[in-house]
Amino acid sequence: MTAPTDSDATPPSWEEALATLTGPGGPFETGEDTIRGETLTVFKATPPSLRFLFQAARGHGDNPFIVYEDETLSFNEAVDRVEALGALLVERYGIQRGDRVGIAMRNYPEWILSFAAITSVGGIAVALNAWWTTEEMDYALRDSGCALLIADHERIERAAPLIEPIGFKALVVRATGELPAGADRLEDVFVPGAAPPDVEIDRDDDAMILYTSGTTGFPKGAVATHRSVLTSLQCFACAGVANAMSQPPKAPSPHPTSFILIVPLFHVTGLVPVMLGSFAGGYKLVMMYKWIPERALELIERERITNFVGVPTMSWDLMESPDFASRDTSSLVSVGGGGAPAPPELVNRIDKGFKRGRPGIGYGMTETNAYGPQNSGDNYVRKPRSAGRAVPVLQVKVADEQGKEVPRGEIFFRGANLIRGYWNKPEATAETFLEGWLRSGDLGRMDDEGFIFVEDRAKDMVLRGGENIYSAEVEAAIYQHPAIHEAAVFGVPHERLGEEVAVALVLRDGQQLDPEDLRGFLAEHLAAFKIPTIVDVRSEALPRNASGKFLKRDMRDEIVAQRSS
Repeated sequence: MTAPTDSDATPPSWEEALATLTGPGGPFETGEDTIRGETLTVFKATPPSLRFLFQAARGHGDNPFIVYEDETLSFNEAVDRVEALGALLVERYGIQRGDRVGIAMRNYPEWILSFAAITSVGGIAVALNAWWTTEEMDYALRDSGCALLIADHERIERAAPLIEPIGFKALVVRATGELPAGADRLEDVFVPGAAPPDVEIDRDDDAMILYTSGTTGFPKGAVATHRSVLTSLQCFACAGVANAMSQPPKAPSPHPTSFILIVPLFHVTGLVPVMLGSFAGGYKLVMMYKWIPERALELIERERITNFVGVPTMSWDLMESPDFASRDTSSLVSVGGGGAPAPPELVNRIDKGFKRGRPGIGYGMTETNAYGPQNSGDNYVRKPRSAGRAVPVLQVKVADEQGKEVPRGEIFFRGANLIRGYWNKPEATAETFLEGWLRSGDLGRMDDEGFIFVEDRAKDMVLRGGENIYSAEVEAAIYQHPAIHEAAVFGVPHERLGEEVAVALVLRDGQQLDPEDLRGFLAEHLAAFKIPTIVDVRSEALPRNASGKFLKRDMRDEIVAQRSS
């Protein structure tokens, strides 16, 4: 009898793999540190700042980093531009440590370069939703106190009426026409080769603000520090290695790791694990102008993409495309993402539909810098309804409103990867954090293997194609219409998007309202994805419970029943 070869050896369990990786001398060795008065588990090798991470990318030299249409930037070229742009921010616009700089553009290479430059000089990057209206931009720019806005032409046109009353400066990338007074074209003021300014950055300095919809109707600026973002990146890397050790791939990949960017950079998924993860790991990042499944398949084949990270609807779109069977997707090793639960049917279809690609999902939030429990490969096929489990740096528990652990309850997170709070909103921060634990707003359970199952949500929210839409924000806009007496916004199941936005309305006496007129009115106040596609005008008062709250679940069930009859 021959001795077993390495290929015959039983792979380590998830727990054994993590023990090796995070133990003494391991590449992800952990220890403890005090952060804002809390003692937390941290990675000992956490870089000192994002600036350090970007400068270290020179180690990847002339390897391709950003591929966008017919443009390619190597890591050296990208870092050169980041450093020169950082010099421009400081010397022309006076950006200092702690100043906020907004980014408002679609996924262009300049989005990446701007973010890296802002955070490299100690500024705080404010990622503005590219779909926002002028009104929505107005709120965030004032709330964050941006000194400068870096925008593309479409976004600067929306922001133009705000420049003088708010008083920020503007820098425009890929300008295609006349600009507002006082706005600069990037190519007119950019000095290639300019030396980067020397700035001291502490790992617990603020690095970025991402806006999340709020239960009060106003967005909240989630503030992440350099340490929290870098910790999240290390969590993703550690989990990836542990998965590879404990769940060997279907077949080894001959292609270097690469990602296709199919989600917005102003979302934490596109920004942290995909973009910053590529920067840190030396991976090629292929950017799409907009989501078109056929174009994605073309790029996957041409660029030999290995990692596809999107919302579940995008995986559906990819596999439902008429081009799917004729395109070579054998380079893909991971097909998944997050933003919404994936139906078990999709998990199995992904696992069987790709030569190497395995299904995966992540359950993260803006407030966790995207990292949370993850599920992939055999474990995901075995437990397709579970969001997975997390590396030890992130603690997870299921608890009641007081934070006491219970078999079923709200899911809580605690760790060095969490945001420090919400910008200028101490009450919202206090409401979201309980003794250092982040309330997720999701209800669920944890099984005996540590896998998290998300079963419902505590927040009044619609989850449409990975976008969190808070009902209160949409209701606040609807109530500005003079014909509205009562309005209740909720989600209705949708086969592709997960949920679509619905509103049940009661009109003021003597008023009439056409649904298209309401949508046109809301387009002045809300981004298109928040506008209800279902408008249910009722003649009687909306149902409420004894405490006066709308019975939204009942109204949703009524609409679902009507549509299926």
